[in-house]
Amino acid sequence: MSRFFSYLNAATEILNQYRGAEPFTFFLKKYFSQHKKSGSKDRKYIAHLCYCYFRLGKAMKEIAVQERIITGLFICSQAPNELLEQLKPECNENAGLSIQKKLAIVSPSFPVTDVFPWAGQLSDGIEEEQFCYSLFVQPDLFLRLRPGHEEAVKSKLKKQDILFEIIGDDCLVLRNASKVDALLLINKEAVIQDYSSQRVGELLRKIEVKHQLSVWDCCAASGGKSIMVKDILGNIDLTVSDVRESILANLRKRFSEAGINKYKSFAADLTKPVLPFLQQQFDLIIADVPCSGSGTWSRTPEQLYYFDPVKTEEYSMLQHKIIDTVTKQLKPGGYLLYITCSVFKKENELQVSYIKEKWGLAETETSVLPGYNEKADTMFASLLRKPL
Repeated sequence: MSRFFSYLNAATEILNQYRGAEPFTFFLKKYFSQHKKSGSKDRKYIAHLCYCYFRLGKAMKEIAVQERIITGLFICSQAPNELLEQLKPECNENAGLSIQKKLAIVSPSFPVTDVFPWAGQLSDGIEEEQFCYSLFVQPDLFLRLRPGHEEAVKSKLKKQDILFEIIGDDCLVLRNASKVDALLLINKEAVIQDYSSQRVGELLRKIEVKHQLSVWDCCAASGGKSIMVKDILGNIDLTVSDVRESILANLRKRFSEAGINKYKSFAADLTKPVLPFLQQQFDLIIADVPCSGSGTWSRTPEQLYYFDPVKTEEYSMLQHKIIDTVTKQLKPGGYLLYITCSVFKKENELQVSYIKEKWGLAETETSVLPGYNEKADTMFASLLRKPL
């Protein structure tokens, strides 16, 4: 039993040191490198306890750290388990109950909306309670199968007895812990890409393709959207940019694996003019803009725990600046695809209104992409078009 309480003590020590300034995964890696006595199984247990603590979000912040950890462990457990049996055996037999019933055991008057207390700021179409319940659950792993590789990927997974479910024509869902990197040619055969992110492709299919399109993925990050655009729209004249040169290095590696060799790239701060870097206009600009990331907090619950709502105003102003910069580079008749992984209206619908009012673009289609019923992220996407 002492081993499990040592896990609890280690998690408490970590949580008392962590202040949210960096991703928790990075902090944990540094912590464990300094405390080498923990084996891989020990590290897994300790990390799990920490994440259970964060998944309570803004709720129950007044209780002691260890009590909050155990409460989070109970709510997040999907079945009885050794860890809960040792730390709080009276709860273990109820671990398989629904989250709703476990919350009622914790406190008969526990409103799940205390976890995420900003209901009035949610985008239209997001179900507040369902979204809150999803914050207790680790999302699944999703693969987007690339054209021509669909059957090969399924065959490889079946041979290794890796369970998967088929969603649509080219999306597979697997358990989050599934090990596919060594089995599949990632980026060539399949792209690891959240289900809601894949659904952005539904808007791409609304675009009229009469010739080779010039496309600028202006906040490209590691390039997942660019690979999807090429798969959907075919032979495109591609330009990618990001504010970070380091992440463009990752993009170039990923493009090489994906077989994308013809493209232009540059690093730039899009809150400033881009003319020194870019002197052309585009048929399609993809703006997957920096945002609160609130639609992904079931993956990174520490961000929920430390979130300050003033950040939505800061992100909104940043998004305005990026929109103002990139929209100038849009051809008459060209499309702007605006994307966030946020659930906040200020970063979503209100930005679309800003684009329409300031730049005169017409709204082709807007979608809130709720992932909480699919163990996926929640995203927002709007396709707008500049008048001819």
